[in-house]
Amino acid sequence: MKITFLGATKIVTGSNFLVEAAGKKFLVDCGMYQGNAELEMENYKEFDYNPAEIDFMLLTHAHIDHSGRIPKLYNEGFKGPIYAHKATCDLCAIMLPDSGHIQEMESEWKNKKRLRKGQQTFPTLYTAEDAIKSQELFVPVKYDDIIQVAENIYVRYNDAGHMLGSSSIEVWTKEDGKETKTVFSGDIGNNDIPLLSSPTMIESADFLVMESTYGSRLHVRNNQKAELFLNIVSETIDNGGTVVIPSFAVGRTQEILYELNKIKENTDDAEFMRKYKTLMKVPVYVDSPLAISATEVFKQNTDLFDDEIKEEMESGDNPLEFPGLKFTQTADESKALNESPEPAIIISASGMCDVGRIKHHLKHNIWNPKSTILFVGYQAPGTLGYSIVNGAKKVTIFGEEFAVNARIEYIEGYSGHADQEWLMNFVYSFISRPKHIFLVHGEEESQEVLRDKILEETGIGVSIPEYGETYELCDELKIVNKIKIKRAKNLKQEIIDRLSKLQNEMKDMEDSVKSDVEDDNLRDEDMFRINEKIKDLEKQILNVIEG
Repeated sequence: MKITFLGATKIVTGSNFLVEAAGKKFLVDCGMYQGNAELEMENYKEFDYNPAEIDFMLLTHAHIDHSGRIPKLYNEGFKGPIYAHKATCDLCAIMLPDSGHIQEMESEWKNKKRLRKGQQTFPTLYTAEDAIKSQELFVPVKYDDIIQVAENIYVRYNDAGHMLGSSSIEVWTKEDGKETKTVFSGDIGNNDIPLLSSPTMIESADFLVMESTYGSRLHVRNNQKAELFLNIVSETIDNGGTVVIPSFAVGRTQEILYELNKIKENTDDAEFMRKYKTLMKVPVYVDSPLAISATEVFKQNTDLFDDEIKEEMESGDNPLEFPGLKFTQTADESKALNESPEPAIIISASGMCDVGRIKHHLKHNIWNPKSTILFVGYQAPGTLGYSIVNGAKKVTIFGEEFAVNARIEYIEGYSGHADQEWLMNFVYSFISRPKHIFLVHGEEESQEVLRDKILEETGIGVSIPEYGETYELCDELKIVNKIKIKRAKNLKQEIIDRLSKLQNEMKDMEDSVKSDVEDDNLRDEDMFRINEKIKDLEKQILNVIEG
């Protein structure tokens, strides 16, 4: 059995693993790269395999960084079955066409700019129609059932507790009379995520391919995050401001709705009603057509909710509905939200602020000291959300520069990913522990911390694969091949564009740093931190020049 790691290697997006076993070639996930422009260019590369030769795919869940290149794979010749939990199939049916629509809009916008400059146009990754056509490949499966997907290959999907329909997948392969069991964790859920069941613990594996997004960090616990959320939101509303929540349309939006449901329906507590009377009256808007559709999918799959939520629903309380909740479908309805002077809570996609209606809401609120931008999910390097969370003084939105005067908050506990403690619990859960663990879907620093902790506490060998490495899974684990990285199409032009953008970013950085160092109240440790960042940047630039 061989595994080639072709995505999510030392980064958190682009999950894609090629498995060769029992005479078959199959994929686990085919996700999109998300982040800065250079990383997103990876989506345009040719696949490092012939899609027409792939026999089938095992899809862990619907998030775009795991499913987003399926239409491209389909267009280039893959026509095998895609096995996924039924809820994942339901969500992909709305998320992939939405992604296709975004690709069309982005391509149109970029090409208009290029044509004005006399530059070569940029291809569309895929269209909404392409995404719809790819749905014919999806085969729904249930949790806990062992199914045969090919001769000598069996799989079982387990609830990963990360999002609706998310799965950790057990794969049994038999070659030369010997059976090997490999577990692909997918994204492992945070403990006690509202609505969802906790991740299923798996008893045995020979090899484990495991995510490591928060391998070096611990989350804020549930009772603390709920209190933080309430305080941040109520303080902003009482101050006459608007709370803007950039939220992933699937998963985080529904969790935030559940949190607000608990607040809005707490009408039996007179003291609570008195203290938070303004918050209780303020409208809540979900401004994302995709999030609205996803919420309907959640309502159709309530059998996946945890037992506590099921009991609430049996008593007549829908956790995704409450007084004052409004859904905005049209662009005109969305625009109207920013024309009202009244306080509001606006939940809008995308979660990393790189595309979608959220950018309009930031444009109208990020400069306002009364408003709050509340982040509740991971922000990939290179995204607008990452810049804001990491202290940018100014940001550019739709070509216009805005001062970041709004209150910026980040509650990490709302992440759908397990933190270090629960990643370790996942490892500990194996009664028959893996011979070896491969860490994927994480930044390198996070992976190294988790690797050292696993090795120290369990003695299990851990690898952090590089892109294109092929491992042969046997008693004597070894790398048998490494693919030479291909350049994306039109990368030359993208480099030129990026250099131009970098010049502007450097000017913004210069203004920001000057403003910081001229502040008489700046602490010595802050001055040291700024100086170290500049020195690090100097080294990177010199390496490029000298290299």
